[in-house]
Amino acid sequence: QAQLVEFGGGLVQTGGSLTLSCKGDKKTFSGAALAWFRQAPGKEREFVAGINWSGGRTRYADDVQGRFTIARDDNKNSVLLQMDSLRPEDTAVYYCHKDRTLSTAVAGTALDYWGQGTQVTVSS
Repeated sequence: QAQLVEFGGGLVQTGGSLTLSCKGDKKTFSGAALAWFRQAPGKEREFVAGINWSGGRTRYADDVQGRFTIARDDNKNSVLLQMDSLRPEDTAVYYCHKDRTLSTAVAGTALDYWGQGTQVTVSS
């Protein structure tokens, strides 16, 4: 099973920025699509952003488009989520996920290949 570990969560004020990172080993990241999901209290987990194996294609949820940026660094076996203009509704536990293709990573239906999550709290 892939080992994915998220870092970078914390408390930030509305309008602020935060960068999340997800790290794994070379075998986990090589050739894989990667995605970020989030789950707020009382809500289902939802897709946030995804990136394909080469970094050439990305996809974003409508409510983060233009505010969040996903990028991967295969030299460091990591995927980043730069979050700007944060809002209270962005408060959630953020999870890293990997799958074979961008489409399947965005779908997030695989039971395996999830990190443990990192808490992001945006205060109003």
